[in-house]
Amino acid sequence: MMQPIKEVLLFLLLAIFSKATGTKDYPNSRYSMPGDGASYCLSWRLAVEANNVRAWRTVPTQCLRYVESYMIGGQYDRDVELVVEQILSYVNEVVLSGDGMDAWILDVDDTCISNVYYYKGKRYGCDPYDPAGFRAWALKGGCPAIPGVLVLFNKLIESGLKVILVTGRDEETFGQVTRDNLHNQGFVGYERLIMRTAADKGKNAVTYKSEIRKQLLEEGYRIWGNIGDQWSDLQGECTGNRTFKLPNPMNNILFLGRLATFKSILVCFRRCTTQANKQVIHCILEAYLLKPCVSLNW
Repeated sequence: MMQPIKEVLLFLLLAIFSKATGTKDYPNSRYSMPGDGASYCLSWRLAVEANNVRAWRTVPTQCLRYVESYMIGGQYDRDVELVVEQILSYVNEVVLSGDGMDAWILDVDDTCISNVYYYKGKRYGCDPYDPAGFRAWALKGGCPAIPGVLVLFNKLIESGLKVILVTGRDEETFGQVTRDNLHNQGFVGYERLIMRTAADKGKNAVTYKSEIRKQLLEEGYRIWGNIGDQWSDLQGECTGNRTFKLPNPMNNILFLGRLATFKSILVCFRRCTTQANKQVIHCILEAYLLKPCVSLNW
């Protein structure tokens, strides 16, 4: 009796996750069967950057060469430079108070330093996310600076703004290697580098970064600007006076958060199915509602 119940509940969980993260088919759309080459991929990238395509897991396979060309062929750099120009135009209008509490927030990965060489080995995002592989890459401390952002970083400091770096990397694992990597690439003079601690384990990216920004405001900082390559860097609470999104068509933190949620639900499922029959349904519902066994760390 117990085994059939387990199988049915597992099927339901898989169906729920598929519904939550899958993409819809649009049979009447001329893009439902991509065959328009670069035109389709350009449209896909634009939709991703505008946050109209959500919960995507990988770059469409047919867009591999397009994304590769975009990232290393010069267009990515030109796009970043245009964003930087807009930021500097805005910064020139900011009147600082002179009390040392005017702040600017930057994300780290693919905002200050680039992981493009890592993603080259993952077919520029066409391959699924590989946590162990990314960890090994980050621990090498070889991420190059994004040139346009390094120029911006130095101009922000010269202007008198306090630059605060906020990253989803955890302090225990990546603390020193991240500081060294940033220093070696010319990111010197920032106010502080904020990383995840044990207290942040289990928080998704939006929640974690929102809480950090709220804490900075409570300390008296005024957040004039906030820059990131992921929408999770810019969403939530206390986002700052202006937000600026840098391009990144290679990975999607919001999907990774949902993937972590699903993995956590499976952990709960395994725990639940060890209980008596009458408690299984309640336990699974509790797991789906993300109570107390879910642990996210992205």
